[in-house]
Amino acid sequence: MLSLHQLRCFLATYEHGSLTAAADELGYAQPSVSEQVRALEKSLGVQLFRRVGRGVVPTTVADTLRPHAEKVLASVAEAQDAVRSVRSFETGTIRFGMFGVARLYASAGLIADVLARYPGVRVELVGQNSTAVAEDLRRGRLEAAMLAVAGVRSEGITITPVAREELVYISADPARLATPVTAHRLALATLVMPETTWRAEDSTRILLRQLLHGTGRNPQTRIEVEDVETAVEIVGLGLADSVIPRGAAEQLLPRLAPNAGWVALRPRVWDTFAVVHRAGAVLSPAAQLMIELATARIREIAEPLGR
Repeated sequence: MLSLHQLRCFLATYEHGSLTAAADELGYAQPSVSEQVRALEKSLGVQLFRRVGRGVVPTTVADTLRPHAEKVLASVAEAQDAVRSVRSFETGTIRFGMFGVARLYASAGLIADVLARYPGVRVELVGQNSTAVAEDLRRGRLEAAMLAVAGVRSEGITITPVAREELVYISADPARLATPVTAHRLALATLVMPETTWRAEDSTRILLRQLLHGTGRNPQTRIEVEDVETAVEIVGLGLADSVIPRGAAEQLLPRLAPNAGWVALRPRVWDTFAVVHRAGAVLSPAAQLMIELATARIREIAEPLGR
């Protein structure tokens, strides 16, 4: 009969493509992981991995098993968290996912809100990009999050929009800010864009690709960087223009690029912020508290939705 231990070893091996790497992650000896995977294969009557060189490659059966194994382990973690949350809500750790530029909107204020109510808790705000946080949710590493949802898949995830924020064009050239920037002008612009690691799934870039669909072009980036602050500084130097959320522009331009300004896109483009959690999850009191406080903070800055 399969066990949770076997499923953990299976998922680690699947993710790393190596029994040795899986053992390192789990803190076990490599033969122990190999034994657990073999026991799982024997229990199910299937082959889950094929050896290739020094690694392993999952079979199609392993591909089928993976999401079910993740759900099982997530459900177990959920049950454990529910018990712990009742016992240690006032002194434990509150962990919540946030989209990357949330630090410019609500992070410090959100932490202050939590500590004002529960001064004994430890707070973890997790997230560099909405796509990465959504993956943590899917794997059960987070209960809930506030994300920009254009790049978030909805399968197995409940998405509740709470606010929206306009995307704006920023430039140090006043002539480029005289009128709203059309899709045609945007297609010809020289841009610096943040979130280069997640460029394929980044919410802002997805919305820009949708805007430019009719032109037959994608946004042309001359410079790629990781964080929005660096992108704004480059705009201030006149090396490129960019498209960022209006709230980020209003906060960062005066400090990092005082000679630059912003103008709307035409048609206007909005990114949506939403509360996100696994479908059917029973949220702990801690997660419910973070959702309540994060929603209030975001709605103070961005345009509320769904009230």
